[in-house]
Amino acid sequence: MTLLGRVTLASMLLTGSAALAADPLPAPIAAPGETTVLTVHAEGAQVYECKPVTDGKLAWSFREPIATLVAGGKTVGRHYAGPNWEDADGSAVIARTTGDVPGAGASDIPWLKLEVISRRGEGVLTGVTTVQRINTSGGQLTGACDKAGLLKSAPYSADYVFLRKG
Repeated sequence: MTLLGRVTLASMLLTGSAALAADPLPAPIAAPGETTVLTVHAEGAQVYECKPVTDGKLAWSFREPIATLVAGGKTVGRHYAGPNWEDADGSAVIARTTGDVPGAGASDIPWLKLEVISRRGEGVLTGVTTVQRINTSGGQLTGACDKAGLLKSAPYSADYVFLRKG
């Protein structure tokens, strides 16, 4: 990583803002007309389970994310199965995927656009309608899946952008 890249990354982590890796974002994950409410950095793991597939063979199946959400150098929330994002102020959203594009490398999980389908609590996430997962690193699991029920995780990081209409 270049010096400029390290300075930019350090600035993002200290200020809690994320530089978009592609401007504008690719069409399948873009959210034209929406306004950013919050941008956080996530550090965690993508959890997979070894399961039988239709032909009787075993394969890794995504089970759930587990991540800490950070902004301004402080833990501000968590991300977990649902998928759920929960802010420290008690507000939370659940969303479903409506668009995706491949991550930058073979080991990177896709960038996503997710539509909020449920909200709870009052706070920063109350008016959020869309969540974008961008700037992913890692998260794809590799290796043999040879015992049904086995769980494995792959470390990942990403930026989550929470948006609202208008």
